[in-house]
Amino acid sequence: MAFGSRPSRPSSPEGGRGGRDESRADRPPRPPADPVEAARQICLNQLDHAPRTRAELAAGLRRKGVEDEVAEQVLGRFAEVGLIDDAVFAQLWVSSRHRGKGLARRALTQELRRKGVADDAVAEAVDGLDPELELATARALVDRRLRTTAGLPLQARVRRLAGMLARKGYPAGTAFRVVKEALAAELEEDELQEAGLAVDELSALDDR
Repeated sequence: MAFGSRPSRPSSPEGGRGGRDESRADRPPRPPADPVEAARQICLNQLDHAPRTRAELAAGLRRKGVEDEVAEQVLGRFAEVGLIDDAVFAQLWVSSRHRGKGLARRALTQELRRKGVADDAVAEAVDGLDPELELATARALVDRRLRTTAGLPLQARVRRLAGMLARKGYPAGTAFRVVKEALAAELEEDELQEAGLAVDELSALDDR
């Protein structure tokens, strides 16, 4: 044996290096992941985070590279067992967003459409919103904001408060009426008339 050379290490079936290499080589190749099961897990992970519409789940699968055919198979099964139901989702969304954010029908309709809910399910959900509750919510929103506008010119107060309601989806006529009612509790009627604002002047705010 030449000087400086290392003696060869005998392989051992009980755990030497050679034995480990041979055991890896003898292992069968790992089978590819089942695409349906992989898609199913992606959907479950998304649903664990928050409720989703069918369109949102489909978009998530697409981002992960899941084939459309596989996605449809998984989503169809989820719909069959009730894990996804856009009609129920829409109803819960309307209730939650109106109660939590004070959103009116128009804003709720826009949000649900962006989430891919079909128009008939959207219409059914927003039609279930009580008009009296919607009006009461608008009044409560204005009452909470009224103090923040104190000291501003009257026209500025009207525009700011009506604009807030418009952004939450309330029609211009409703917004103007609710704001005028709130200000009337503070101001004399002639002061309101001096503001000189008409309902059609608020229509531009309604389109924001």
